Amino acid sequence: MGREPTVPAPDLDAWLPEAQVTSRHRRTSSAAPADLWRAAREIRLDETRSLGRLIRWRIPGTPGDLRFAELFARYPFAVLDEGPDFSVSGLCGPIWTLARDYGRIDADAFLTWDRPGTVRVLFGHWVEEDDAGSALVSEARVQPTDRTGRLQLRALWLLVRRFERVIGAEPLPLAVARAEHGVPEAAGPPNRPRRP
Repeated sequence: MGREPTVPAPDLDAWLPEAQVTSRHRRTSSAAPADLWRAAREIRLDETRSLGRLIRWRIPGTPGDLRFAELFARYPFAVLDEGPDFSVSGLCGPIWTLARDYGRIDADAFLTWDRPGTVRVLFGHWVEEDDAGSALVSEARVQPTDRTGRLQLRALWLLVRRFERVIGAEPLPLAVARAEHGVPEAAGPPNRPRRP
């Protein structure tokens, strides 16, 4: 058991207390929490293998050299809360269609979103102290607005859940390596050429 963190996690329950789907990834590092958070905020979509391509496919026009921190701050996402060692973003809409029918939201709109047949998606990213030094945590929560949304989400989750464990965690080891070994910011993905 690790010690009780002195860097508190963001209160995700304040934004989405109940979720039909929750995904959580955690990676420890010997780096200080501030160094790990700084490194995590520098990771780009084109540095990940599957996750970056998946995001660019689902959100056409998203540049590969965009940092994840920037991605979660622009449409269809919205920053709901952030601090020196955490960020909480949200997205609302029908995530199972190829249509970009996402709501344009702010914090208040996220809390009150109730469009039928859609979901609210919450993304929390933060660092915390750990016996190893620090840990980078990423948690996503998805809550449908109604029965139709629950059925759609259940079907989608059956398709992606086994891949999510691998794909959803891709940025974490990159951030740890950058924080611990000082991987240069401009370094591309390992063992493959950069795509335009």
